[in-house]
Amino acid sequence: MIDQVITRKNGLNYFDLIVVGAGHAGVEAALAAARIGVQTLLLTITLDTIAFMPCNPSIGGPAKGNVVREIDALGGEMGKNIDKTSIQVRMLNTGKGPAVHALRAQADKFLYQQTMKETVERQENLTLKQALVEEIIVEDGKVVGVTTSTGSKYFCEALVITTGTYLKGKIIIGELAYEGGPNNQIAASKLSDSLKEHGLKLARFKTGTPPRLHHDSIDYSMMEIQSASEESINFSFDEVKNDLEQVPCWLTYTNPNTHQLITDNLDRAPMFTGMIEGTGTRYCPAIEVKIIRFRDKDRHQIFIEPEGLHTKEMYLQGFNTSMPEDVQLAMVRSVVGLERAEIMRSGYAIEYDVVLPYQLKATLETRMIDNLFTAGQINGTSGYEEAAAQGLIAGINAAHKIIGREPFVLDRADAYIGVLIDDLVTKELHEPYRLLTSLAEYRLLLRHDNADLRLREYGYRLGLISEEQYNRFTVKKSAIESEVKRLKETQLKPTSDILDRLKQFGTTAIDNAVTLATLLKRPELSYAEIEKLSPADEDLSTDVKEQVSIQIKYAGYIEKQLGQVEKMKKLESKQIPKWIDYQVINGISIEAKEKLIEFMPENIGQASRISGITPADVSILLIHIEHRNRGRGN
Repeated sequence: MIDQVITRKNGLNYFDLIVVGAGHAGVEAALAAARIGVQTLLLTITLDTIAFMPCNPSIGGPAKGNVVREIDALGGEMGKNIDKTSIQVRMLNTGKGPAVHALRAQADKFLYQQTMKETVERQENLTLKQALVEEIIVEDGKVVGVTTSTGSKYFCEALVITTGTYLKGKIIIGELAYEGGPNNQIAASKLSDSLKEHGLKLARFKTGTPPRLHHDSIDYSMMEIQSASEESINFSFDEVKNDLEQVPCWLTYTNPNTHQLITDNLDRAPMFTGMIEGTGTRYCPAIEVKIIRFRDKDRHQIFIEPEGLHTKEMYLQGFNTSMPEDVQLAMVRSVVGLERAEIMRSGYAIEYDVVLPYQLKATLETRMIDNLFTAGQINGTSGYEEAAAQGLIAGINAAHKIIGREPFVLDRADAYIGVLIDDLVTKELHEPYRLLTSLAEYRLLLRHDNADLRLREYGYRLGLISEEQYNRFTVKKSAIESEVKRLKETQLKPTSDILDRLKQFGTTAIDNAVTLATLLKRPELSYAEIEKLSPADEDLSTDVKEQVSIQIKYAGYIEKQLGQVEKMKKLESKQIPKWIDYQVINGISIEAKEKLIEFMPENIGQASRISGITPADVSILLIHIEHRNRGRGN
């Protein structure tokens, strides 16, 4: 065995890390590991679909946009890539508080894919190959390599699987069903069997996509234009150049005729005939499911979105369907502005296998096979952003495992990425997981605007942020701290000039000297007005001014959430010993014991979030651990 291992390591087919799949999770995993210094092999079914967008050609939105900013703050690639290739950028929810502001960008999907491929090809320590992986090779409980469809074997110290929706993929359109991956690519049909053989439990999920329409067959005069934001906004905290034309999207609606057409053809709808077995997400349902689930609504939004600057294909956001093609055409043409629309690609549903993620550690390593990591839609998530975030974390941790560094885990108070992964490993997944703002209990802390303040330091320590990037960050952070300090310490006296200005600003007068920070807390006053009362000693960037304003205006709420975080961290710090035997603990319910054995939480905080575990169960568990520790002399 030792001789075999030495031979492998000296062979051309040996790499420190292998990443299977080059979608949004795979490229982040491979780039992160290679940048840390690990010799990495990235295997993909076809080199033509690296970072491919088989569904909506956009990045960001509520919660998802925050994730992209977090990826960038840590040193990932998605934010930079969308900034280079976006053809429309909008800030959403600007009428609400900063906790729910969300950046969304429409991509030129072909340029996005091409640009990411170039980034992967240029990356040092990273080898890119086209191959279909069919088996994982496991020896003594540890993954050591993979076998491809051509019989080639590649060996490694660690493996990250990021196969998206390709595992036993099945395309469904009306009465038609056939094996395939997204956009009629090849499915990975045998890898699922290999994962099952090695003890992993899989489930069957489903997702879908809408028809693509020809641009020239659409009457935009009947629709509402959705223009880009006027100001320049980026996902990345680094300067990224984009000279691409910025184009609009369009909004129209379904109507009672559309709904009647769907209702009349439900007997041909795979979602209702039993042809589709996989479970889809409730937050992004097919249009036929929407009109049944929400019978009280007489219309649903449909966004017409360009797929790129050099294609006539238009994406029909909000119109996912797997209806037969003739029904799809009738449905589309029932919509105002689409009466003469031509379908270039039909909508379809796709079923695929997923690894149930409760079998993972918070590092995204599987509990039953050492050095095997999974990331992305194979873990039951939906969305490019959720996939990229998992890929980044899996790539970092796989590299760390190889070179002997400590695991890197973000908790729920650190980032939306922490919320995402914690939910995956502590909650039962019955449908594709979609990250929502409401899932983050500390969302005022996990804002779009402060991702670098939360995570840039981590990225630098990981080796994914350069000295130049880090120096720019420290200058910004220092400027924010200095200006906050100035506003808290500088007092304004009620002089006639100050009183006149306050009156002009539409706010009440002051009777005594007050600090600038106290004035800024007034809802009717902005930082721009405080500047007019007392300008800073130096020119400050828009980002710095935004941070200063938020930190002062929401100081009370932020302090309250920080207090909640401290309580949570006390539970997270209480590790559950590996020697624990849940079966012998008296007082815990049978259901709780079963869940604890199945999920194997690493700490009390994780255990408390598992469905079916009550506060009483947690208390008994804490008492048991403390009693046993005393008995063991700990």
